[in-house]
Parts: sequence; structure tokens; C-alpha cells
Amino acid sequence: MGSGMRRWPVFSLAVAVLLAGCDARREERLPVGTASEQEVLREFGTPVAIHRQPDGSRILEFTGQPEGSTNHFATIGSDGRLVQLRQALQPESFAQVRPGMTVEQVRQQLGQPALKEAYALKKEEVWDWRWQDGPTRRIFRVTFDFEGRVLSASALDDPRDLYR
Repeated sequence: MGSGMRRWPVFSLAVAVLLAGCDARREERLPVGTASEQEVLREFGTPVAIHRQPDGSRILEFTGQPEGSTNHFATIGSDGRLVQLRQALQPESFAQVRPGMTVEQVRQQLGQPALKEAYALKKEEVWDWRWQDGPTRRIFRVTFDFEGRVLSASALDDPRDLYR
């Protein structure tokens, strides 16, 4: 293997760390209670989904998947101000995923996955989210039955890093 091949994982890791730092700076520029919806959109871009709530608030979903390591949810109050900003791909969120949950409940908890794969013979569908655990790139994997219910969930090392 040439030296260029060995440097690629180091470069990828450096990019991931820099991107994680960018997310932290974006979050710092959006004070809860005072940041406007327009400021949130300027920092995160176009949401992949908007979830309207009964109280008139909206949850804007922003994804860094499939190659990034974050999914953000920004709750915008009926007054147009940021009420909450949550980075979903972290151990606290993963711990809330339980067997029996629906696809929609998991989607609301974690946001858009990086990858979905169906296994017809096993009658299962597997969803993966890429996330950053300090300097380590990880995958959070949820297996659903074909009825759309969680069978299992686990965290594993990102296979892209196995050959460095």
C-alpha cells in the first residue's frame, strides 16, 4: 500500500474534527430565546424537513448525513425565535431508542439516517447514522422489522476507519 493510501484516513479524520468544530461555532452563534428563524437558516441552510407542532411552533430538521456526523433539530416558537437547538446524534439520544419503537419515533429522535438497507429474507431493514465520539467515527445502527418496529440498536466503529 502506498503512503498516499495511509494518509487518506488521517485526512478524513481531520476533516471530521474540523466539521464538528464548525457545528459548535454555529451553535454558539444561535442563542436560545433571541436567535431568529432567519439566523438559524443562515447557519444551517435549508431544512430537510419541517415538523409543525400543535402549539404553533415548528421543528426544523437539518442533516449532516450521509458523510457528516450531525443531525440538528431547531425548535422555532410561534414568535419566530429559537426555543431549542439539539444535536441528535449523541449517546443520550441513542439511549432512548428502544425495541418496539416505530420508524417515525426513531426518525423524530435521530433525524435522517445516512443509510437504509432492506434484507428481504430476514424481513428486516437496517438504518445507520454516522456520528463522532470524540476523535472516533462511529455508526449507530437500528434494525427494524418489516412492520416498522425496532428490533435492536447498537453502536459500532465506522468501518471506513478499520483499515488505517
